[in-house]
Amino acid sequence: MKQIKTLVVDDEPLARARIVKLLEQFDYIQISAECKNGKEAIKAIRDYRPDLVFLDIQMPDLNGFDVLSDESLHPLPFIIFVTAYDQYALKAFDVQAVDYLLKPYDEERFTRAVEHAYEQIKRKKDAEVHYKMIQLLESHQQNSSPYLSQLEIKEKGFTQNVNVLDIYYFESDGNYLRVVTNPKKHLIRQTLQTIEDQLDPDLFLRIHRSILVNINYLQEVHYEGNNQYAFHLKNGACLTSSRSYKDTIQEFIKEKELH
Repeated sequence: MKQIKTLVVDDEPLARARIVKLLEQFDYIQISAECKNGKEAIKAIRDYRPDLVFLDIQMPDLNGFDVLSDESLHPLPFIIFVTAYDQYALKAFDVQAVDYLLKPYDEERFTRAVEHAYEQIKRKKDAEVHYKMIQLLESHQQNSSPYLSQLEIKEKGFTQNVNVLDIYYFESDGNYLRVVTNPKKHLIRQTLQTIEDQLDPDLFLRIHRSILVNINYLQEVHYEGNNQYAFHLKNGACLTSSRSYKDTIQEFIKEKELH
């Protein structure tokens, strides 16, 4: 992951210096600026558009909540409030602070706050990257792709079109085909081979005679032994390949450098 751009805002020089010192242990933190009051904080957030802000609540000019009420700063970065006034705790979380450090805090508590913020920011950035990727793929499909981009599904008298890019995987179920999106599952009367022939082979991987996986939703691939692999998807599903697809999967792993 790229560096997390971070601001430190506190009117007390020693408090700012301690936060900066504690942040030195995190190689993914990049301190963009230090601010000693609310006005400086507003300007710095506008200028740097940080991912994370350590924000003191009680400051002489504008308090932390005054800073966050400035609409020019929206969408807001992730906030870790730092203050000696615990009566602000509930209000801090009302404005969706990612964490709250009550002075005096120890290094262990500080580390937990930073690591929690890191996970939240990473999820957000992963989601943004994934969304942009989907947009690009949709545009590519609409403009030039010969492959299937929409799948017509008829259920209970209703017809809907499902974007192929939203499908996690296909799985044969008797005479039907299970189409798994998030969070829904659909059944259509179709064969897996017929569907596979219409899909972009760079996006979908056959791992079993009855399973076809969208590689955009792959989280991990593990070797299970006996020439079988476990495919972990981002929706929590775990799909096991069959031995007959060993060569195809090994070629895919080598190409994508997943080993």
